[in-house]
Amino acid sequence: MLKGSLVAIVTPMFEDGSLDLDNLRSLVDFHIASGTDGIVVVGTTGESPTVDYDEHCLLIEAVSQHAAGRIPVIAGTGANSTAEAIELTRYAAKQGVHSCLLVTPYYNRPTQEGLYRHYRAVAEAVDVPQILYNVPSRTAVDLANDTVVRLSEISNIIGVKDATGSMERCTDLLSRVPKDFAVYGGDDSSGLAVMLMGGHGVISVTANVAPALMHQMCEQAFSGNVVNAVSINGRLIGLHQKLFVEANPIPVKWALKEMGLIREGIRLPLTLLSDTHHVTLRHAMQLAGVLQ
Repeated sequence: MLKGSLVAIVTPMFEDGSLDLDNLRSLVDFHIASGTDGIVVVGTTGESPTVDYDEHCLLIEAVSQHAAGRIPVIAGTGANSTAEAIELTRYAAKQGVHSCLLVTPYYNRPTQEGLYRHYRAVAEAVDVPQILYNVPSRTAVDLANDTVVRLSEISNIIGVKDATGSMERCTDLLSRVPKDFAVYGGDDSSGLAVMLMGGHGVISVTANVAPALMHQMCEQAFSGNVVNAVSINGRLIGLHQKLFVEANPIPVKWALKEMGLIREGIRLPLTLLSDTHHVTLRHAMQLAGVLQ
């Protein structure tokens, strides 16, 4: 089972919004050197809503090929069309990814039975490990714990990214799914709490800018060194909060640009970080030790 700090990696872009694959490959190297436990490519943080189908596949291919087995790669392959989700998942499987992450179908607001059948259809169509992704604040649909438990009975559905931020729900879920079913926090602020309750890691935005600390925090949590884990998380809490002062990935792309790791390209309808947030985000980065 894959555990630890799994970075929801950004998609570097040039100022005109075109893909910057060279810097994407450099970020992969940066995470490998920093101890990141896995890379999630073309998730929400990777601007999946605004890359087209061919670009989506190109990003999966670029990260998978450059990682070359040095770090597990999880491909975001969700869609609100079941047929498209199957096609993306099939493509990712051919690239040799560790697993695929599938967001709940957004906008069309399926029922719980519709969600179950959607995920079952993808799992039956593509023999690759698959991770459910529940983020109702963005998708306007909530994958209920009862449905997750049903889906956990399907052999190649191996886990869930729970971005609800609800500790009550997470506790309930951990008590009901099989022990080999991974539960990942999808909210950096509650990621440590999820792990201390028995979760298996966090799919993290913060790990983009503080990968070594995020890895260390997870490592300490899994080792039972709670005091050390809490101390490290204390250094990161400003990032957990300030990286969401505007819609993700606006702040994290600004932070990486300040670190000299990417250019400042981002695609409409997202825009560059407002000047009013620069000072507070820079201060959070300084407290985490990632910026002088």
